Amino acid sequence: MHADAAQLLNNFLDQLTVEQRASAHTVKSYQRDLKQLVQFCTDKLISDWQCVQHTHIRAYIAQRHRQGLSSKSLQRQLSAIRSFYNYLLKNNVAETNPAQHVKAPKQARKLPKTLDVDQITGLLEAGTNSIIEIRDIAMFELFYSSGLRLSELTALDLPDMDLPDKSLLVRSGKGGKSRLLPIGSKAATALENWLLRRAKIAVASSEPAVFTSTRGTRLSQRSVELRLTQWCKNKGIDEHIHPHMLRHSFASHLLESSHDLRAVQELLGHSNISTTQIYTHLDFQHLADIYDKAHPRAKKKP
Repeated sequence: MHADAAQLLNNFLDQLTVEQRASAHTVKSYQRDLKQLVQFCTDKLISDWQCVQHTHIRAYIAQRHRQGLSSKSLQRQLSAIRSFYNYLLKNNVAETNPAQHVKAPKQARKLPKTLDVDQITGLLEAGTNSIIEIRDIAMFELFYSSGLRLSELTALDLPDMDLPDKSLLVRSGKGGKSRLLPIGSKAATALENWLLRRAKIAVASSEPAVFTSTRGTRLSQRSVELRLTQWCKNKGIDEHIHPHMLRHSFASHLLESSHDLRAVQELLGHSNISTTQIYTHLDFQHLADIYDKAHPRAKKKP
């Protein structure tokens, strides 16, 4: 493609960063996906973005599918292309969005893996033996208490928490959206225990992060994952547990008790309720048990 087309792509990526405040990870993904489309267009002798048609995008997605890309990856690529063409439409560079009605092959939806209440209790009540473990248990309690994403937990700053009110503010969740979340009493107690000791390792007084490393700097996402793995190993927990399982367990247990899908959606920060509905499948056995006990024609004979 010619130089003007490449410049339009660079302008779009800059706009994602500056105006939409997309994360570095999102911008990098868009850049990678659209670079692959550029290569496809070059191979097809398409010189500029206005020449790309609906049939070209269908052919591109079919080609990527044959190369082994999953439905999820293809959907992500289509999303990047649609966003780019919406940008071109807004700036009067294109007249149509050729990716608008192109669909990726459907993929079977996997149910998220969760822990039951007894497993959660065993994980969170294993006891602490050091300042670092006091920090760790505060993190794990907060994951399960408030249903945070890993990125949201590591981005949490001291001013974002109000322990007397037992609440916290996620300032920049997925899609740049903020939300106010409750903190359970056990998580609040664990956080108070950690904050009393945080000053001993957070040597940089200017460091705002709630959770810091032994060097006194903000804890990375990878470090949290490793600490949870180490915690399970130290406490004799055989199952492999990752941080998102605590978020999934939060959602599943809350929905099982409340049956309020909208409330769970708000707490998780899902923009679309269909994303939250996956947890209703996890709750089916619970509903089936209620049905068996309550429905006059379903009760089993003694």
